[in-house]
Amino acid sequence: MKSMVFSLMAAILCVMTPPTQSEAAGRLVKLGVINSAYVAQREVIVWVPDGYDASTTRYAVLYMHDGRNLFDPKTAYGGQIWGVDAAVAKLMDAGQIRPTIIVGVDNTPARSREYMPQKVFEALDDENRQALSNDMKGDPVSDAYLKFLVKELKPMIDARFRTRPEREETFIMGSSMGGLISMYALAEYPDVFGGAGCLSTHWPLPAFAMGGPKIAAEPALAAFDRYFETSALRRPTGRIWFDHGDQTLDRFYAQYQAHIDATLTRLGWKKGVDFESRVYPGAAHNEVSWRARLEDPLRFLLAPTAH
Repeated sequence: MKSMVFSLMAAILCVMTPPTQSEAAGRLVKLGVINSAYVAQREVIVWVPDGYDASTTRYAVLYMHDGRNLFDPKTAYGGQIWGVDAAVAKLMDAGQIRPTIIVGVDNTPARSREYMPQKVFEALDDENRQALSNDMKGDPVSDAYLKFLVKELKPMIDARFRTRPEREETFIMGSSMGGLISMYALAEYPDVFGGAGCLSTHWPLPAFAMGGPKIAAEPALAAFDRYFETSALRRPTGRIWFDHGDQTLDRFYAQYQAHIDATLTRLGWKKGVDFESRVYPGAAHNEVSWRARLEDPLRFLLAPTAH
């Protein structure tokens, strides 16, 4: 009975959205459920570093998808978290990245449809486009999801927190399908986002089984090529981090990522400068592996500035 009362009180406190202590230095600010004119409502949580309240410093902002998997094992898939707050705090203390706050944006049951790049979907041939739509139980709504981030959430974050709102200080990151939508955000809003972190990017598209892709690599990559060549990615804009492991789902990604790397190079992107692409032997498609290498993309995207 006592545990039930405690759980009820905890739920009430969450609704009141006071600061909540993270396992890392700094604190979490629960914004609660955020409504949108574009997509379904969802919870958003913000991490601010230690010293935020006592300073006048303005901060870069890292927007991250799948927010429930970032900070709290109690809400994370399988109880495993990215621990991005701990990683950012450690790198900030070491002077290896600029002052940064993290905005964790929750997913919804429409995750695949929200994270599947809409214009890449439209670049598929009719047969594969229909197969993908069937698999996702509907067409993508990623353009609407990005409008939510850019037109509704970002202005809210910039108004409430001491941010640096310019594109050079605004970043976006995710894994798997979250990697796809992060790439797409940079391509669709290059005036808003200065960099994208795409871990274990799910190039084979959602219609996928552990035995291999349902959509062959050739039509999937052809659709990405057509999109890259007609979007803001047709020339270097901002910075992009790509990576993958070689276990579980990640073992299928090598041929896709090699092709994407070649496409970007052909379009004038310079590896190690404009984009990075790395392979992590032994890494699987899960939060444990992403947490283990998270400091690498953070250093690449959030390198200290002259501020």
